[in-house]
Amino acid sequence: MIRTRRPPLTPTAAPIRAALLAVVLATSVGVGLGAVATEAEGLQPLANHPRTSVEIVDRLREGHFIRKPLDDEASNEMFDNYLDILDGRRVHFTAADIADFEPYRLVLDDALRDGDLEPAFAIYNRYRDRALQRIAFEEKLLERGVDEFDFTVDESMELDRTEAPWPATQEELENLWRLDLKSRVLGGKLAGESFEAIDEALSTRTASRTRSIRQTRSEDVFQSYMNAFALTYDEHTQYFSPRDSEDFNIFMSLSLEGIGAVLETQDEYTIVRRLVKGGPAEKGGELKPLDRIVAVGQSDNQPFVPIVGWRSDDVVQLIRGPKGHTVRLKIIPADADESETRVVKIVRDAVNLVEQSASKSLLKLNRDGREYRVGVVVIPTFYVDFKAMHAGDPKYKSTTRDVAQLITELKAEGMDALIVDVRNNGGGSLQEAVELTGLFVESGPVVQVKSLRGRPRVLGDRDDASVWNGPLAVMVNRFSASASEIFAGAIQDYDLGVVVGSRTFGKGTVQTLIDLPRQRGQLKVTERQFYRVSGVSTHFNGIVPDIVYPTPGDLLYRERDRGGAIASTGDVAPARHPSANRFGPVLERLRSRHDERTRDDPDFAYLEARREYVEHLRDRTHISLAEAARLKQKEEDDAWDLRLENQRLVAKGEEPIESMDELADREDSEDAPDDDTLVVETANILADYVGLASGLALAESGTQSSVQ
Repeated sequence: MIRTRRPPLTPTAAPIRAALLAVVLATSVGVGLGAVATEAEGLQPLANHPRTSVEIVDRLREGHFIRKPLDDEASNEMFDNYLDILDGRRVHFTAADIADFEPYRLVLDDALRDGDLEPAFAIYNRYRDRALQRIAFEEKLLERGVDEFDFTVDESMELDRTEAPWPATQEELENLWRLDLKSRVLGGKLAGESFEAIDEALSTRTASRTRSIRQTRSEDVFQSYMNAFALTYDEHTQYFSPRDSEDFNIFMSLSLEGIGAVLETQDEYTIVRRLVKGGPAEKGGELKPLDRIVAVGQSDNQPFVPIVGWRSDDVVQLIRGPKGHTVRLKIIPADADESETRVVKIVRDAVNLVEQSASKSLLKLNRDGREYRVGVVVIPTFYVDFKAMHAGDPKYKSTTRDVAQLITELKAEGMDALIVDVRNNGGGSLQEAVELTGLFVESGPVVQVKSLRGRPRVLGDRDDASVWNGPLAVMVNRFSASASEIFAGAIQDYDLGVVVGSRTFGKGTVQTLIDLPRQRGQLKVTERQFYRVSGVSTHFNGIVPDIVYPTPGDLLYRERDRGGAIASTGDVAPARHPSANRFGPVLERLRSRHDERTRDDPDFAYLEARREYVEHLRDRTHISLAEAARLKQKEEDDAWDLRLENQRLVAKGEEPIESMDELADREDSEDAPDDDTLVVETANILADYVGLASGLALAESGTQSSVQ
């Protein structure tokens, strides 16, 4: 959950040490500010990096929720973090490499104070050498032919190497590389691909990896190293380089100025993957998905800049720009060969990323001779265009504004009840979580925030008006986090709606976004924890739904499972707030009816069985590289999928299927049961509520004595 604060920052001067240690490493001579190094050169810090690193250290030490000392313990943790960022699966460095790095382990704190970044680039350059060695090794194996692998040998590969020991020798390291490549070949073979097709795909992959490594810049290394330091505080504290800052702000605002095209790299080409709905490129009609961009020109008279082989983010920087300005793209059309090019001119404009914005639908549910119209609003993230808002733009984009409009439209369509779906919503703007809650709360507190030693501060809605005060349900799952948990928790505490789904992620911290001076990037710093208006912390606890749904993978990774998560500080006193007392009086009956309705429901039985199977899969630690054993495992997995699907189909009175291909076709052509099933059941719960609440109202008015 993000707040924004952009105070003027005063840089801290510090001496820069010439070298940290005399260590025998594959260090390299310097390169210019430009960019990408050759294998012999390696990468070196840019001129502004030392000062920026000192500023980052000072800001975190002064402003983070926990006042953590920069000492040997922090250095030790940072050292391990950096190795995990570079080689988390432990398939590039050997034990000898780690031994070479060990003298750095307890002195990174001293180096950071002085802005000394030699350790960062020495370790990275060794990683770069190892990564290129791996690619060269794999290329030699591919030259021999992928059909040379012996799939009768009883070999296996470890699936998760994050806790494995570092390879003891170069031979052990190369064997890991061989096993990984062999597994990829076997996977293609079992999928029915020819050896020629497998070889082509793997050769393309190695070329792409080579290009990616060689295009890595000093700025990328610096960002990774500073994030290894930030991780010593917590997993949500982060440094963004200037370029990543721009991307993060676009993510938070869901708006940018450009042409509205999503790009990706294929081989050496920049490909148009899709066009953003309503963007300039889509409106112009000349640029199409799968077109290849080979050059970019500014305005009508500037020369074209060839961009074949460029990093995609460099291409994006050329194409983005102020609205009203023209950009020219030289493209190879999707259906043409490389000899045919044409020029597309597009005038840049503001682009709203509508695919990630809140959206609506209307579900019509027929029960007991009555049609219930249930509105569904899906909120993927809590976004707000801070720049437009602070500039006074009356049409600035935000979650709350979009949702208010969607609810107004649904009311015009005769909506009887509303579902707000924040499943898979990892959070976003704190302000938006508060303001969105205000659409349903007439006025009052929404959330409490508190620094480590400060007193709780209540944030709330001051507007007496609400947009919707009818039947309400909030859908959550284990990926609902932070701002989503604030919203769901407030709805639950006010008893304005029923919360359904699975226990949420349990992130209860607030981050502030701080601009570094001289456009050197941004810091996202954890400064506070938040608490529900009831005083209960969601940190580690999450939001426990009123009605629980089976969810595959529900017991997997949450905030409390993160090694770098900040410990919960307990609860605080509740903030005074009224209760609407809507769902409390009927909640047990809603649960009872839900249980009765879903007890024998084929789709719910399917979800519960799949949840159990996902838990079973977690126990697998290795994958066989013997074709017979791998095929047997695949057949067992396919048989399980087929059996589970057929149990569901037969229970619903439908024809069973005979093969996995038929299952894949069915899943492509029909809505997945683990989504629509849960939405429909939530609509049924709201329909139950409408009936029960009506009866309760009659009972309270004296018209009837009780509700059964």
